[in-house]
Amino acid sequence: MQIGLIGMGRMGGNICRRLLKAGHRCVIFDTNERQRETIAKEGATAVDSLSAMVAALAEKPCAIWVMLPAGAATEETVASLGGLLAPGDIIIDGGNSFYKDDMRRARELAEKRIHYIDCGTSGGVWGIDRGYCLMIGGPKEAVESLDPIFLALAPGRGDIRQTPGRTNRDPRVEQGYLHAGPSGAGHFVKMVHNGIEYGLMQAYAEGFDILRNKNSSELPESERFDLDLRDVAEVWRRGSVITSWLLDLASDTLATDPDLDDFSGFVHDSGEGRWTVEAAIEERVPAEVLAASLFARFRSRQEHTFAEKMLSAMRFAFGGHIEGDNTQEPAAATIAATPPLGGS
Repeated sequence: MQIGLIGMGRMGGNICRRLLKAGHRCVIFDTNERQRETIAKEGATAVDSLSAMVAALAEKPCAIWVMLPAGAATEETVASLGGLLAPGDIIIDGGNSFYKDDMRRARELAEKRIHYIDCGTSGGVWGIDRGYCLMIGGPKEAVESLDPIFLALAPGRGDIRQTPGRTNRDPRVEQGYLHAGPSGAGHFVKMVHNGIEYGLMQAYAEGFDILRNKNSSELPESERFDLDLRDVAEVWRRGSVITSWLLDLASDTLATDPDLDDFSGFVHDSGEGRWTVEAAIEERVPAEVLAASLFARFRSRQEHTFAEKMLSAMRFAFGGHIEGDNTQEPAAATIAATPPLGGS
């Protein structure tokens, strides 16, 4: 297929590379000329504006994937595309937008008969090789028309055993991509996914901090253990019930930097954790672990423990996130412009 891609950062660039490798034709745009020219040398067609992208997409209806930070950048780009595209065309937001913003955009674009798809995308900097887990929201026909794109990006079945009892269920799920429901559903599922990620990472971080401090001078000398976290992480990877990709990445980091000297312990939150806690409040669902893990990230900006260094190390390992020394607030959801969906 032919597809337009906007945003050639870490994720967008690698998504383009994976699609090119699968034989798809990509027309790309980024405001950074060097980034788009780098990907163009690998087989994509680079353009210098949104209007040039629409003109270059010969296959109609056309599809354009937006891979930009949530907030103003995505909002403005989607609005601009809404004025350039024709009825039947498709806009895919593959970033981490707030799901209620997706619902609003879908309604606005539907008035122009333009389809809007939200695609929660998980895989980080490793997705180019491992594939991306995709959580998709949008109209059924539009989603199904892009199946070759989603299939190329998804990881495939691999060597994961088939879950018993899944006969006659959607086979796409076993390939690593899900049509979750109408517009907004994809990013809602991805939002909760990232909230869970906060909790998992916090549990690992606190556990390793407890192990490390078993040799603390605060304990009686007879009760101290000098535990090698590199070996603990490695043995847990092999047959334990807490094995995971996050643990694999933690083990890789500890093997080369056991004291995590390369990490400050300052930990950002990207927005989805906050939104997940807000959704739990709206639904009156208790979410103690997820809320506590979010507040732990806030605390990390005031005092840094080994646990916070562990969080920072895992974020860098899976997503290439480089933590700073000052607070960078995530983009706020633009729900102020969203009409109420019923009730108060």
